[in-house]
Amino acid sequence: MKFYTKQHKYYCGIDLHARSMYVCILDSEGEVVFHKDIKNRPDELKTAIAPFLDDLVIAVECMFSWYWVSDFCEDNNITFVRPSADFSFF
Repeated sequence: MKFYTKQHKYYCGIDLHARSMYVCILDSEGEVVFHKDIKNRPDELKTAIAPFLDDLVIAVECMFSWYWVSDFCEDNNITFVRPSADFSFF
């Protein structure tokens, strides 16, 4: 198994569903600083992660609809960890 090993101030994991996503953000100490179920909309995600943008990395569970989150991250200059069956974020 491969692991993402770069250090960041905040780590965001997204559990993506058809109409909503559960967003959880941990700080570098492993403490939960944000966790909420939000709608699958870029504006909702941007609002949720805004306080953590100074050093944030985002990973999404491996499922068919993660591409828009990758595009969102690229458009907003946010590090994105590509999901795959043999890659672990946490």
